[in-house]
Amino acid sequence: MSKGRLQGVFSPGETPPCRDSRIEVRRALQEPVGMTTLGPAARGSRKVVIISDDITRQTPLKIILPEILGELNMSGISDEQISILIGLGTHRPMSGDEIIHQFGQDIVERIAIYNHPWQDPDQLSDLGTTPNGTPISVCRMALEADFLIGVGSIVPHHIPGYSGGAKIVQPGITGAETTGATHLLSVKGEHSWLGVVENPVRAEMEEVAGRVGLSAVFNCVLNSEGELVKAFFGDPGKAFRAGAAVSRQVYGVRVPCRSDIVVAGSYPCDIEFWQAHKTLYPAGKIVEPGGRIIVVTPCPEGVAVTHPEILDFAALPSAKILSLIENKIIKDTVSGALALAWAKVREFAPVSLVSDGISDEEARALGFTPFFSVEDALEEAFSSLGSEATVAVLTKAPDMLPMAG
Repeated sequence: MSKGRLQGVFSPGETPPCRDSRIEVRRALQEPVGMTTLGPAARGSRKVVIISDDITRQTPLKIILPEILGELNMSGISDEQISILIGLGTHRPMSGDEIIHQFGQDIVERIAIYNHPWQDPDQLSDLGTTPNGTPISVCRMALEADFLIGVGSIVPHHIPGYSGGAKIVQPGITGAETTGATHLLSVKGEHSWLGVVENPVRAEMEEVAGRVGLSAVFNCVLNSEGELVKAFFGDPGKAFRAGAAVSRQVYGVRVPCRSDIVVAGSYPCDIEFWQAHKTLYPAGKIVEPGGRIIVVTPCPEGVAVTHPEILDFAALPSAKILSLIENKIIKDTVSGALALAWAKVREFAPVSLVSDGISDEEARALGFTPFFSVEDALEEAFSSLGSEATVAVLTKAPDMLPMAG
């Protein structure tokens, strides 16, 4: 570099995949964590619902689902008694072509697959509130199941610490008001819960999943290339925690010190900024206060397909956003909570955005400074922070857990 001092280029470690993915999936099913094997556990169920990740995740559903279906079939449960519910959270519905790509033609022809209807209140049921006051609305299809299985991956996540476990229910198949409440809970603290297993948001999600009746989870840990490292089946809490310990080993990255400038790539969360924003929190953990975060992301679908209103208030100060949420002027609490999280990051360190899919006007509406290229963003950062400013690069920031030392 002609300017600055490069501290390092940091990526998730090169963790080797398991030798055979199908054998690993079968092993996990035969060695459950905290419960009996799937067949005996589900036997006698008239209706089984499998909640799966959507297209924003890399979970190898084409490998996992045939093994789960085989176990269910052997326990006397036919394909006609099984449904797959895609845990969209508040993401857009998956298209028919995307469903075939995600699940495979064989599964599509065998099993009825549904997008979570989070925008249709007639298909949601009200289960009251948690002791903490979170309203619980959930897809009715899940409540009608005798056996409910969640399938997903475990990666560090800024809201509940890690994805996986109960997160497949909340926000996977709950209503927007439930998701808004847990998201808001996550951003009221000073820092995100990234990489913290036991936290208030995880506890709230597990309370919701327990009320809904999540029977079991199949969680996997992938390496940075999307290859299966290890799988976990069993009790939603115990299997998740066993997997989170492995996820920390896979995605934890030792970073010696904070840097003045952090350049962070959004892969594999590239579809829209609603996914790419996960880049901010690992970067925020290693940037110096008042430094610069430079987010590099394609975002071919723009800012947020299902939450366009976020552009109306995302650039406001965090205190103002919180006030608008508390006074119910911002009615979409999910949008409000994420806007609040983004505001807190940029108030700690200003954010520069390099993206082909987000216009300069949209970037400014998010409170970020747009740049045509990384070189332009770096030039501005050096101009503001000095030519000797230190620089760190995060290549796959959304799936990283930077750790000091």
